[in-house]
Amino acid sequence: MTADATTSEQYEIWHNPRCTKSRHATAFLDEAGIDYSVRHYLDQPPTADELRAVLARLGAEPWEITRTGESIAKELGVASWRRETADRERWIAALVEHPRLIQRPIVLTANGGAVLARDEAALRSLL
Repeated sequence: MTADATTSEQYEIWHNPRCTKSRHATAFLDEAGIDYSVRHYLDQPPTADELRAVLARLGAEPWEITRTGESIAKELGVASWRRETADRERWIAALVEHPRLIQRPIVLTANGGAVLARDEAALRSLL
């Protein structure tokens, strides 16, 4: 593992060290011998442009990576927000302002892809 910015040769994980799934993902990457950098996305939140790029890499919409059970999600009422293209920027703005709402871990792959690495199958897809 390295702590530098990601390069084309390595992976990057959006990591929350307090999250069991996130810790499991870093252990998996270590065991697999995958070179990666860590982005503590709660301390270094993504910009809207970075989040749009990650969503494109994931092939996902912002509501698909939103932790709707978080207290801030309930305060914002995101469960009632529409999930349509016209509402996409509202979701992105909420994720940027409140990065705790972003599902974790997200692994950005060396080949330009990305995986929401919450389970064993998603982790294995990195190999």
